[in-house]
Amino acid sequence: MDNVKKEMLQKKAAEIRIDIMEMLCEAGSGHSGGSLSIADVFTYLYFSGDLKMDPKNPSLKDRDRVILSKGHACPVLYAALAEKGYFDKSILKTLRKYGSILQGHPDMKKVPGVEISTGSLGQGLSAGVGMALGLRLDNSPVNVFVIIGDGESEEGQIWEAAMSAAHYKLGNLIGILDKNGLQIDGFTKDIMNSEPIADKWRAFGWKVIEINAHDFNEIENAVKQAKEEKNCPVMIIANSIKGKGVSFMENQCEWHGKTPNPEERDRAISELKVY
Repeated sequence: MDNVKKEMLQKKAAEIRIDIMEMLCEAGSGHSGGSLSIADVFTYLYFSGDLKMDPKNPSLKDRDRVILSKGHACPVLYAALAEKGYFDKSILKTLRKYGSILQGHPDMKKVPGVEISTGSLGQGLSAGVGMALGLRLDNSPVNVFVIIGDGESEEGQIWEAAMSAAHYKLGNLIGILDKNGLQIDGFTKDIMNSEPIADKWRAFGWKVIEINAHDFNEIENAVKQAKEEKNCPVMIIANSIKGKGVSFMENQCEWHGKTPNPEERDRAISELKVY
């Protein structure tokens, strides 16, 4: 990746994180840490040009699909969609408010660009398996990307979907695991240790690529490798920092479902504006 592209993505990621802070402060409820941890991955997916999508035509038949299985982290999805032009950015300030299209979990019937409604943890990967199967039946070149959480990976349905994807050799299915090591009650290793997580995905028949979730070169290389794989599903394990980009939120469990007050919002934004 050349420096011009990397700088563009870094600036866009900072804008998305600022949008997240502003909308969560305005809403007074929502999920900060897990939205920030996956922001660089979302930035790459929506702004690298590596995926096919058209905000003027959200239903484009041959668009790549992006599913946020950990639906509570929807602020990052909403921010990316708004920055991309799926809807006006002013709508971000209506997050979780009565009558808004932007509720606490994404709604495919209300929000342009949302592929499927999510929120009940563990279900997004199953939906991705179904989409990938359907697209293959149509001989479509489209890829399906599913973002899951490491806390979410404690759900049994994740592993049922993992088994199905490998059974059907879904080379058009790419999972991205936001491995930030924290969930609502504490560190994942203490709540329900899933390690060795990479070996488990391999044992279920997936190709595994491990990356730094905040390095755009590594994200790019992983996505390109994943798209080249045609014989099995791919899981990109994105090692991330919960609350990434905001010093007082990083690796702090309390910021899983906590939102910044105006003073904290301003402090966060001042840190993010370095880009």
